[in-house]
Formats: sequence, C-alpha cells, structure tokens
Amino acid sequence: QDSQLKMELNQPELPNRDEIEDFISSMDNYTTVIPDEVTEYYLKRSGFVCPDARVKRMVSLAAQKFLSDIVNDTLQIAKLKAQNPNFRRRDRKLVLTTEDLASALREYGVTVKKPDYFADTMSAGLAQPAPNPKKK
Repeated sequence: QDSQLKMELNQPELPNRDEIEDFISSMDNYTTVIPDEVTEYYLKRSGFVCPDARVKRMVSLAAQKFLSDIVNDTLQIAKLKAQNPNFRRRDRKLVLTTEDLASALREYGVTVKKPDYFADTMSAGLAQPAPNPKKK
C-alpha cells in the first residue's frame, strides 16, 4: 500500500541497500569528466576531507550532472531566442551567449554580474602619463 501511494504521488522508490552498494562499488572503476584531483582540490578548500576515492567520484558525478543541466538549459534558452522572429542572426550557427548562461543560472539561484568594463589589453584603463610639452 505504501508503494502504491508513492506511485500515485509520482515519487520514485528509494533504492534498496544492494542497489546502493552496487552503485558505490561501481565508483571504483568509473572515470568522471571532472578529474579526481580537481574535485579533491575544491573539497579540501571547502573543508571536506575524505580518504575514500569513491565518495570523491560521487561528488564529481554530481558536479558533472549539475554542469550538464546548466549547459542544457542554456542551450534551450538560446534555441528559444533564435526562434524569435525579431531576433537577428548573422549566420545560421547557434551561439551560446553569456546572457543565455546568466538566464539559465538564475534558475539555479546563481547571479552573474557583468564587470564594469572589459580590458582587452594589460594597459587598458591605466592612467597614461601626460605628454611633456617641453620635450620636442
């Protein structure tokens, strides 16, 4: 009766102990897109220390899924924008913009702010010495 109630509410059933153990043991041989060293670096920076490589790979897998969802949402936003008849495109290529990414990230509670200005060279924005009128 409990499982019937869960099905009526469209809630997935929780995995049993054997399924969880199989999943954890499969992490031994799984290679994530995000390297273990990168995950370990950020886990240590956040204060998380765990000697079990499988746990680190599960965190990598969760981060990979999160990034994949964001990129997919950004793609969908770009496609919707490209279908707008008022939207002008120079060519037929679909381009993911920072604005599209910011819109997708907003759905996840992440705010993206543009910098005050963009410097395309190292000297851009630096004060230039005033010319010396006496030198000629």
